[in-house]
Amino acid sequence: MTRTWRLVAGAIPLVFLLAFFVWPLGTVIATGLTTEDGSALGRVLGDSSLRGIAWFTLWQAAVSTVLTVVAALPAAYVFARYDFRGKAVARALTTVPFVLPTVVVGTAFLALIGPRGVLGTDLTGTVWAILAAHVFFNMAVVIRLVGGLWAHLDPKLEDAARTLGASKWRAFTQVTLPLLRPSIAAAASIVFLFSFTSFGTVMILGAPRLATLEVEIYRRAALFLDLPAAAVLAVVQLVGVVAALMLYGRYQERHAVEQALRPARETSRRPNTAGERLMVGATLGWTGLILATPPLVLVWRALTLRGGITLNAFTDLGAITSVDPASAVANSVGFAFAAMLVAVGIGLPAAVLVAARRGRVSRWFDTLLMLPLGTSAVTLGLGFLLALDTPIDLRSSWIIVPIAHALIAAPFVFRSTLPVLRSVQGRLREAAAVLGATPSRSWREVELPIASRAAAVGAALAFVVSLGEFGATMFLARPGAPTIPVAIFRLLGRPGLVNLGGALALSVILMVVTTIVVLAVERARPPGPAVF
Repeated sequence: MTRTWRLVAGAIPLVFLLAFFVWPLGTVIATGLTTEDGSALGRVLGDSSLRGIAWFTLWQAAVSTVLTVVAALPAAYVFARYDFRGKAVARALTTVPFVLPTVVVGTAFLALIGPRGVLGTDLTGTVWAILAAHVFFNMAVVIRLVGGLWAHLDPKLEDAARTLGASKWRAFTQVTLPLLRPSIAAAASIVFLFSFTSFGTVMILGAPRLATLEVEIYRRAALFLDLPAAAVLAVVQLVGVVAALMLYGRYQERHAVEQALRPARETSRRPNTAGERLMVGATLGWTGLILATPPLVLVWRALTLRGGITLNAFTDLGAITSVDPASAVANSVGFAFAAMLVAVGIGLPAAVLVAARRGRVSRWFDTLLMLPLGTSAVTLGLGFLLALDTPIDLRSSWIIVPIAHALIAAPFVFRSTLPVLRSVQGRLREAAAVLGATPSRSWREVELPIASRAAAVGAALAFVVSLGEFGATMFLARPGAPTIPVAIFRLLGRPGLVNLGGALALSVILMVVTTIVVLAVERARPPGPAVF
């Protein structure tokens, strides 16, 4: 690939990121730290209630992380070490909760432990509801990351320790656990960041008594119109995220272990003894209970809200006057389609550039593209409101919503496509050049057909990520153009069975669409590193 072609491929995503990520984020930081009289900074830091919110955000994220790791490690072990019928489908299903829209997760837990929940115990407004939702939402991270490494560890290492007289527990803690620590730390850091920046589930399950920094940023900006205070809180949150990432980086440097990995097919086996079959069955049952109960209860409540099994919650969607569900569905699909096109237009050229060029510039570009995925969606929405008024005021335009969604979705396209482009053999490009093909024609006729399947997987993920995005959309969607998640949240805040039924029905629809897309992606994914 010629230098000119690489520059063209890199210019598009770079300009997009500078305009719609770096500039808005920089504006948030500047607003938070350089108010005219410095009053916002002192007011926020001196407010004991806001310090309490910051402390709650920190400790609930830490507890959520510990509970998630403890709950998910047995499943990670079973998926890594045992083969059983339906394993691929079961592993794919464990991923579904992680990509479910947070507003759907919150609604599902309302159906389970809310005021009208099937368990008969109202836990809304308590930290227990939030912790349970975070464990449900993040278990897939631990299963995927820890189980992915565990599947490649040589089981003969533990066998050797057992031969030397070590108990099974001691062999695990002194042989296997030290080798797993880097992957456990990686999974724990991701779970912590998602719990630290939690928004939708806390808005639904914690309000009005509990709030994270993410929720308080939204309240200050959207409800109280106190943008300087919201910007200060966003900076505090960014400091926390950066500190967590730095601690994780130092831990990885100190505890990284070089080890020989084996193919997963050589380290797993069928459960042979009755004890092993019981352990595998019990673990899968426990994991299924955690991950399947809230969605199934959500469906059940939608079908039985007024007494016997009925589809009234779905058929009555057209009768809702407070929010137009049909308009919300149309808005979500339209925004998701536009965001998918933008994400492909950003992620694919970025993958082309990074695949064609190795080195420091490539690594920095890779990091810059992935940063929006780790940045608070509410902070991004606030940044859009503060920054995108010049030279063209986009804040009242519909296009601002798919642009924000594309920032979060583009990394999925990038990560899906990059491994495939890097695997393209150089001799194919050389052969095309010998036959007279220009670099652009070589890309269209050689590399694009190879990468198209991976790009389609990334596009599907981008579509479903946009479909369920809630944090930034709450800031940016116009009052008359809500998306499905925004409509669900508004319906939950209004009295009446019709509104509650509409929220449940829309949540079920969104959950079913998300599940279908995720399972299709899992089936169509080309060989190579997983996106999630």
